[in-house]
Amino acid sequence: MAAAARTGCLVALLAVLFLACAAEGGAAAAAAAQQQQLRRRRHLLRRQRQVHNSLRRLNKAPLASIESPDGDIIDCVHISNQPAFDHPFLKNHTIQMRPDYHPEGLYDESKVASQQNTQTITQMWHKNGVCPENTIPIRRTKKEDVLRASSIRRYGKKKHKSTPNPMSVDPDMLNESGHQHAIAYVEGDKYYGAKATINVWQPRIEQANEFSLSQLWILGGSFGQDLNSIEAGWQVSPDLYGDNNTRLFTYWTSDAYQATGCYNLLCSGFIQINNQIAMGASISPLSNYGGSQYDINILVWKDPKEGNWWLQFGNDYVLGYWPSFLFSYLADSASMIEWGGEVVNSEPDGSHTSTQMGSGHFPEEGFGKSSYFKNIQVVDSSNNLRAPSGIGSFTEQSNCYDVQNGNNGDWGTYFYYGGPGKNPNCP
Repeated sequence: MAAAARTGCLVALLAVLFLACAAEGGAAAAAAAQQQQLRRRRHLLRRQRQVHNSLRRLNKAPLASIESPDGDIIDCVHISNQPAFDHPFLKNHTIQMRPDYHPEGLYDESKVASQQNTQTITQMWHKNGVCPENTIPIRRTKKEDVLRASSIRRYGKKKHKSTPNPMSVDPDMLNESGHQHAIAYVEGDKYYGAKATINVWQPRIEQANEFSLSQLWILGGSFGQDLNSIEAGWQVSPDLYGDNNTRLFTYWTSDAYQATGCYNLLCSGFIQINNQIAMGASISPLSNYGGSQYDINILVWKDPKEGNWWLQFGNDYVLGYWPSFLFSYLADSASMIEWGGEVVNSEPDGSHTSTQMGSGHFPEEGFGKSSYFKNIQVVDSSNNLRAPSGIGSFTEQSNCYDVQNGNNGDWGTYFYYGGPGKNPNCP
């Protein structure tokens, strides 16, 4: 009896201990869950605060706003209140309202262009209004735009190593960033600008984190950590804009896309003077396969007097300039010019992306079917526009995207470029 009683006591004691431990364990688990919830809430609040601060920095108080048919809001911001003047070196900057010099030969060529029956490309927001004098149009950044970025800090920035380096011989290095190109290029001289007429399309994008663009690059320095680049053209980028519209864009960096620079006006740097064209806004009309073809003219050149790099869109719109102090190598001149297409290949499901470059068709299909750059020129040390000499071409995988150079009387130096991406020869 005594032994049974002792056993009963022991069992009861163990049961009490077990319940106490269970209660303690449950309390600890509940506390841990509460802590985790608290951490999540803090993280969310911190992120919301960062997004709010980012939007407040990017979206300047407008004097008027215009709703574009494509859903964009275009804010008309006073020219002296634009993002450029957040830069500490631009606090007391006097805006240069026009370049001191245009490149020689530009306006002779414009007369010829205006005699050809070409339809002017416009921006969609023009249908609903214009920005007043002394303001500039800025595409309003929405909360969703910032939240789509890989991080709030990287919003509006390209990934590292996204400039094509035709001098590299290592194919693994060429594709390590997932960026692929089909370009024409010149190097080996000092260049003070570049120009091109670029065929405009709406390539299909497979994944939201991919893009397709057609642009010119003004490059200085090496392809290491110190690359200087000024870029302009058109792009389709769901990640950046939240849709598949074809949009005018610019980019700059002075440290190989690391800390400096951004797309359009998403950081301080580029100073806009024009009240008619919005960076990052949709352009129309677009080319049709086997149908009407539409082009944009892009010119970037270095003003020989002030040294700033100017941007002109079409024959009529001088948009603004990048102050030369933003750059190291480009403060003097460029050492390479590139023209062509770029896509991001994120290799969905382990195979090549089907994101299109240009029209999505190979160069051999020719006019009306394949995309092109024509009348490509460089600006030389005498501020003259001239045809590039010793032009090369480059693509990482010609079975996916290709490029073919040519030359004739009407188009000057030109090339067809692009492709469909994934196909039987590009698995």
